[in-house]
Amino acid sequence: MTEQNLPPASGPTVSRRILLAGAAAGLGVAGCTRSPSPAPGTEPASRRQRGVATPQQRSALVLALDLAPHLTGGAAAVALARTLTRWTPLLRHPEDPALTATLGFGTALPGRLGRTPPALLRDLPAFPGDQLAHRAADLVLQLCAPTAQALTAQADTLLAEAAGTVRTRWRQPGHLPPTEPGQTPRNLLGFKDGTENPTPEECERWVWADDATYLVVRRIHLKVREFTRLPLAAQEQVIGRHRDSGAPLGRRHEHDDVDVFSKTPEGRYTTPLHSHVRAASPRYDGGARMLRRGYTYDNGPADQGLLFLAYMRDPTLFTRVQERLTSRDDLHPYTEHRASALAHVPPAPAPGEYLGERFLESLA
Repeated sequence: MTEQNLPPASGPTVSRRILLAGAAAGLGVAGCTRSPSPAPGTEPASRRQRGVATPQQRSALVLALDLAPHLTGGAAAVALARTLTRWTPLLRHPEDPALTATLGFGTALPGRLGRTPPALLRDLPAFPGDQLAHRAADLVLQLCAPTAQALTAQADTLLAEAAGTVRTRWRQPGHLPPTEPGQTPRNLLGFKDGTENPTPEECERWVWADDATYLVVRRIHLKVREFTRLPLAAQEQVIGRHRDSGAPLGRRHEHDDVDVFSKTPEGRYTTPLHSHVRAASPRYDGGARMLRRGYTYDNGPADQGLLFLAYMRDPTLFTRVQERLTSRDDLHPYTEHRASALAHVPPAPAPGEYLGERFLESLA
């Protein structure tokens, strides 16, 4: 293949260095708040992709994408650059202005390009109880909008633009259940989900790094029938919160602090030793937090659960938390992780660049 044989690009100019690398090498080269509204934080920097700290929409669609099997090395780099060039204006200015699109580069991508991945872009380890049908991808695309129809239309447009270069490994829609304004949505277990999100100041410390971040996606099947058969008091002991108010056990208000060290006058821990909120507490991670955007998914009677999306500057945080959840969380027997992906979310492109151009060129 020569540079003259490449298909024409539209939008920003494709990096000449990437084009020449593929040809010369003979194709062998390698905001953050406590509720979904208002926004979980602000996005003062235009160099951040939308969909991370923008207001959480009612509907979401996650697509785990792979490059076509025949694309490797320099050919893959060239084809990906072409696709990202076409995608960039579509992602930044979708037809539905309320829609947000967030693109990340998965753990499998550097190897497909013949490049060395950065230290943090590595597959998550296997965790006890995982039943993963999917665990990695080349690209991860998160679309969010007020309606599912808008997401489907945007996904169809993007995939049509990437025909012959990108194919879908798996996709998962999700939604927020009907929730009164200002209230935290409830998951299928009946408990509020999303109370403990970082503040804008905490996001600056724990979510963002040079306007980039990492996204962890987990599709978590919930064993709703088994859990809801438990007496209410037992359910609350498992979670560590009162179901109706969302308050930590022993407290009155949803956003009261979860003090994992407090005890009752009888000497028992107020937050049960094996409760979910204790195992997930940021106190065990030096205060480090991840920004979560959880959605309910429904794939039919046999598969319903939580589409878990979490952003953080260092994905080893998720590994530490998940290791605690699998070893000392009474909720773990009622969950089953069935799909997983980790992706680096680069900054939004500068004028004249395509999305992710600088990140891809930084790979050795």
